[in-house]
Amino acid sequence: MTTPPRSRPPGSAAPDTVSKERLPLWDNARYLAITLVVVGHAILRLISASDTSYSVYLVIYAFHVPVFVLVSGYFAKASPPGAKQLKRLVRDLVLPYLIFETIWTLVRWAVVGTLNLDLAQPSWTLWFILSLIAWRVGLPYLAQLRYPLLTSVIVSVWAGYFGAITSEFAVSRTLGLLPFFVLGWRLRGSDLTRRWLSWSPATVTWWRAGAVAAFAAVAVVAFLGIDFWREIGIRGFLLFDEPYPAMGYDDWWAGGIRLAVIAVAVILSFAFLVLVPRRRTVFTDLGQATLYIYLLHTFVLYPFRESGILESDPQLWYLPAMILFAIVVTFLLASRPIRQVFRPLVEPNPRWLLRRVSPGVDARAPGS
Repeated sequence: MTTPPRSRPPGSAAPDTVSKERLPLWDNARYLAITLVVVGHAILRLISASDTSYSVYLVIYAFHVPVFVLVSGYFAKASPPGAKQLKRLVRDLVLPYLIFETIWTLVRWAVVGTLNLDLAQPSWTLWFILSLIAWRVGLPYLAQLRYPLLTSVIVSVWAGYFGAITSEFAVSRTLGLLPFFVLGWRLRGSDLTRRWLSWSPATVTWWRAGAVAAFAAVAVVAFLGIDFWREIGIRGFLLFDEPYPAMGYDDWWAGGIRLAVIAVAVILSFAFLVLVPRRRTVFTDLGQATLYIYLLHTFVLYPFRESGILESDPQLWYLPAMILFAIVVTFLLASRPIRQVFRPLVEPNPRWLLRRVSPGVDARAPGS
């Protein structure tokens, strides 16, 4: 797959050995996955007072971040990074993180009156940028293992037992969601995508019917058991943000809950991908702008998050209205005018910072 040189979404690094033909399926998946991220954030303030909203929230959060991570892993490289890859990491992830963390620090200063730039505690959604940096850097090492996917699952489950593994530098989520990144990378190395694209419409219809049934089953379980899910604090497990003891689970079997959450997320992630259109759509090209959507949508939703508007007197129409609003916001933030205006922040071009690499020079060698 090729990508335009200056519109590269999270996780879109070129794979190691694959066709460079851009497949609409994966651009569609990117866009729909980031749309679910925005929807999930948009309805967050409704879940405390509305069981229906919380049920929808649980269905979305059961898979939307895992599938977004999986898609990012699909485009990751497991080969040792060269100079171009390292520069791209700094340009596409490190600098945007520093820029937007600084912006959020200034926003909090304006709202709360406290000025505190803490790069170790990412603001709101910026944890994903730190995690993506760690996943990209660590993947070449994981790829050397005989069973990288199994190892990542063990690491994810094991990390939850240690209270010292917290949200600082997004370590808890980085380790907790690691299996999905590795799964995406392994999926790219398989023949599954080519086979899926070659199947007949009749076969695809049956698979999509099964995917719809899977989502329907999860939705029914979420809605009918909403009191139980609130009681056990399942939301904490879906966020992958806290160790088990911090959620009130000191038992040895707590890791089994995370393992079950991972299993459900994998099933729903594949069900989601089955439902993604295989051909070009009106939003296919917008799938290349996921980084813009991810970094900018929080500023649009911030007033709803902090003002208490959605919590003070929740109405039945709030849920569909916020879902529709999130869909519109996602579409607009991916538009060309928005990308042109915010390109210096989202995709900085720091020629003054990064030296030019001469062709044929291995910049990984000391002194190169």
